[in-house]
Amino acid sequence: MNESREYMIEWNQPDGYDPWGMLQTLPSPISGEMREIYNYSVKPKGFYVIDRGVDLAVAGHALKIFVDEALRYSDYVTVRRL
Repeated sequence: MNESREYMIEWNQPDGYDPWGMLQTLPSPISGEMREIYNYSVKPKGFYVIDRGVDLAVAGHALKIFVDEALRYSDYVTVRRL
C-alpha cells in the first residue's frame, strides 16, 4: 500500500481571496483505476494537501500549482510536511 503524505502550504491570503480560478486548473485527483491521487482543502492560512502516493507526477504537479498560486499573492510561502 502507498504511503500518504500531508502538506500545509502557508501564506498570507488577501482579504476576499477566491481560489476558484486556480482550482479549475488542477489535474484530476482520481486515477484511471479510480484511486484517489491527492486531495486538498483551502484553509484560512493556506492550502492543505494530501498526496496519496498513487501518482507522484500528478500529485507533484498539483502541489506546484498550489505553491505557485500562493506566490502570486505573497513574497514567500512555508511548506510543511505534517
